[in-house]
Amino acid sequence: MPTVLILTAGFGEGHNAAARALAAGCDDLQGPGAARVVDLFALTSPRLNEISRRAYLGVINRLPRFWRHAYSYMDRSVLLPRAFSWMDGSLRRLAQIIRDDHPRVVCSTYPVYAFLVEKLQREWRVDVPHFNVVTDSISINSLWWKADCAGWFLPNEDSAQVMRQAGVDPARLRICGFPVNLFFSRHAGEHFPPELRAGARPRVLIIVNSGSRNAAAIARRLLAEEEWDVTCAVGRDDRLRGALEAAAAARRNPARILGWTDEIPQLLMSHHAVIGKAGGATTQEAIAARCPMIVSQVVPGQEEGNYELLRRHGVGALAETPDAAAAALRRAFANGGAVWRDWRAAVTPLSRPDAARIVAGQLLGVAGASRATAPLPALAAAPA
Repeated sequence: MPTVLILTAGFGEGHNAAARALAAGCDDLQGPGAARVVDLFALTSPRLNEISRRAYLGVINRLPRFWRHAYSYMDRSVLLPRAFSWMDGSLRRLAQIIRDDHPRVVCSTYPVYAFLVEKLQREWRVDVPHFNVVTDSISINSLWWKADCAGWFLPNEDSAQVMRQAGVDPARLRICGFPVNLFFSRHAGEHFPPELRAGARPRVLIIVNSGSRNAAAIARRLLAEEEWDVTCAVGRDDRLRGALEAAAAARRNPARILGWTDEIPQLLMSHHAVIGKAGGATTQEAIAARCPMIVSQVVPGQEEGNYELLRRHGVGALAETPDAAAAALRRAFANGGAVWRDWRAAVTPLSRPDAARIVAGQLLGVAGASRATAPLPALAAAPA
């Protein structure tokens, strides 16, 4: 049976990316099966969850002003947290999973689950510690801390300071980094971009996420340039992949056009810069790889904090148009890459490629203490 139960949700790739990496970290430290990842909403109501997930993606990409107001409402609302505890189907499914799996510790990479666990602990006498793994930086919605839990794992000091100022007990904040793919730590000494001072051509990676406003146009513009070696990752957008392959065929220097790929970690580690939207997973993986990021899009709310983290520490640039992206790259790589080296130096203190193992180790430590001092988690019958 899994020692750690990890709860995630498909509303933004950062939650799932952190959950997968954290499970891999648990398995790496304790052996296969140490952790189980569950998307409770997809498990309980798969059709409704898929509709909700698509609606969420549509809103953040096509109606950013509306999403800004929605995000602000969620941050200040006193009614919304109560509504989460009324999610009876998800609550009962979670109770059943805990009853069947007997996890020694539960953690969430999505904030809503903390309200469900809190209710189980209060009303159903569930005896299992619960932690939040915060996947946002700086612009952290208060939903992350409105429900009580045993502790919070934070991606950086800037985010911890936000929660301290909000009144969260500093003793329960653990700054361990954002859990990223174990590849970043396992191969940290094997993949590097070529030394620009030796006359190598700068390598630029462009990640085109679903719904991105400007990334495709930026990719076309950079493929028309011959100053840089360009790699484009377009996911499952076959039409865009074909169009970019046609544009790349006209280049004097070849370019790589990739569809869906699991090689993003090594691509980030071997390129000088990445261009993409400021999503939680992409931003944090770029930081782990020490790959300066040029942000092409910032979704209001959670992504504002991701970009603010980069801006505050002097890493990369904001470039929301093709002209701005090309100008940012020219500035970075001018004079033998002087600005790029400043960016690289600035991102290094933020990089925590081993965060998944660190967080996993702490969770397993809590689980071990629970195993030594308490029986299996108790679960009373549902209150009438």
